[in-house]
Amino acid sequence: MKVAILAGGQGTRLAEETEVRPKPMVEIGGHPILWHIMKHYRHYGHGEFLIALGYKGEYIKKFFADYHLTSRNMRIRLHSGEIDVYGDGPVEDWTIDLIDTGRATETGGRIKRLIEHLDDTFFLTWGDSVSDVDLDALLAFHRSHGRLVTVTAVHPPPRYGQLVVEGDTVVEFSEKPLEKGWINGGFFVVEPDVADYIAGDETQWERQPMETLAAKGELMAYRHEGFWHPMDTLREKVILQRLWDSGSPPWRIWS
Repeated sequence: MKVAILAGGQGTRLAEETEVRPKPMVEIGGHPILWHIMKHYRHYGHGEFLIALGYKGEYIKKFFADYHLTSRNMRIRLHSGEIDVYGDGPVEDWTIDLIDTGRATETGGRIKRLIEHLDDTFFLTWGDSVSDVDLDALLAFHRSHGRLVTVTAVHPPPRYGQLVVEGDTVVEFSEKPLEKGWINGGFFVVEPDVADYIAGDETQWERQPMETLAAKGELMAYRHEGFWHPMDTLREKVILQRLWDSGSPPWRIWS
């Protein structure tokens, strides 16, 4: 199944890192956090990606364009300009569509632009959070209820907004900081018909679309009790780096 990743935001709360690169390219353990997220999906057999570009999108394009060259041995014939790539470097078995969705486009607008390239159920997530969520179980849950959207509900720090859940149905969605409860952890499963809930480039996915989907009973919650962590601030980046350096980062489920 195809995986849509939003990677176009500026990441202003990580200005120390994002002045020169987009937030999904900030590194944890020598690899962009975007790479960690894609490794997670590929572990479950999903290797077709659509990445929504915006702020400094050329940085992401260059990273993947050069990936094959920089991860393998090279022989260069300077007189002819020929380049041979050889060896057994770690080249990923991924197919990636890098789609420019506009620098100022909001999250909903980016999703709507990606849906133009999709014709079936797809995974959706942001390019700045890692988790050990079981994607097989998430997809099975989505297929069991027949609604338009499944959101992975997690227990993060209280500064995040809250999902109000009755059974497995999201009955209210709020981005206001609350002291406890379930919140939007990303890692969605989405039906293409959600495009009808998104007005255009100026639409924030977390506002009118999700609020309307919740009100109509079309937004379901997959409860994830395991690891989930964002990278919105330098402090959170440091936390993730320390977990990686420990040798057992909880989101590294791939071999």
